[in-house]
Amino acid sequence: MSAEQQEQQFIIQRIYIKDVSFEAPNSPGVFTQEWNPDTNLDLNTLVNPLTNDNYEVELAITITVKSNDKTAFLVEVKQGGVFFITGYAQEQLNQLLAAYCPNILFPYAREVIASLVSKGSFPELHLSPINFDALYARRLQEEQQAGQPA
Repeated sequence: MSAEQQEQQFIIQRIYIKDVSFEAPNSPGVFTQEWNPDTNLDLNTLVNPLTNDNYEVELAITITVKSNDKTAFLVEVKQGGVFFITGYAQEQLNQLLAAYCPNILFPYAREVIASLVSKGSFPELHLSPINFDALYARRLQEEQQAGQPA
């Protein structure tokens, strides 16, 4: 390895809950009705470059569950992490930040969501794993297609 090549490093500095909210606006009435859940999941990631090869990655998950056209509960979690990443080419860095880091954060967010829903006295909610690599690849493809002349 030449002196010009930088050693690749990926270090988890910190994982934390940045924001959390649970609302059950129609409790306790929702518990007396037949349970017909309609679940909507909204997922977003945000990358904030910090200093000295440190990056904050935020995974935001919002789940709204309605039963019989009434909101049973709404849960929002922003799971954050600070990652030290150095020595990677820009393309690799982008994939680490957009796919690999959210993969690390997701199990923490999933556990928080499951706990909140359970404490709200609703049936268990277990989120299936999410393939962030596939989402990243699809986003890249969409950006490439949008950038091509019509």
